[in-house]
Amino acid sequence: MTKMKNNKTKKSLIQYGVIAAIALILYTTGMHAEVIGFAQRGLLATGLMNPNIEKVATKEATKEKTDVKDKIKADLSMKFRDPEGNIKTLEDFKGKVIFINMWATWCPPCIAEMPSIDKLHEKMGDEVAFVMLSLDRNFDKAIDFDKRKGYDLPIYTRAAQLPQMYQSAAIPTTYVIDAEGNLALTHKGMADYGDDEFVDFLKSLQ
Repeated sequence: MTKMKNNKTKKSLIQYGVIAAIALILYTTGMHAEVIGFAQRGLLATGLMNPNIEKVATKEATKEKTDVKDKIKADLSMKFRDPEGNIKTLEDFKGKVIFINMWATWCPPCIAEMPSIDKLHEKMGDEVAFVMLSLDRNFDKAIDFDKRKGYDLPIYTRAAQLPQMYQSAAIPTTYVIDAEGNLALTHKGMADYGDDEFVDFLKSLQ
């Protein structure tokens, strides 16, 4: 009986050791964020964490119900740098709908929502300006992640301190600016941006 108990204890210790070793490998290689992110995609599939776009006025509704003074003007002075080292600002995309996503390779929820953003990017093409702003200290990690996943998203890094409007304690955080330069949506946390409802929402802001 004691021998059986010792065998069970030994087996349990081996199992815990294997799990700990796997966890250590995932953590040291940075893959733990991707594994957790993959698991969180199941939560996104429920739609419970999607941005609330019903309360955001479209152009048609705005003309009837909302005074122009009530609109929040977006700060277009944000500076960011692309992988080639070119400095850009949101002002460069003036006149277009802008989708800004604050993310990082070490952030599981960011990784979880990335496939839906890639899907949205494919659907919208050049109709919307995408600014995938990496908060990684090492910008090369973000560039390599984008290539490795085959997303081909417009990846940028900060070129100056973020304007107050875009300073969020949460990550990911997504901002949408309409074609007239108004802040149309702020969503903190992960979401599924690839569905047709969100596509229609972006088109209504053009």
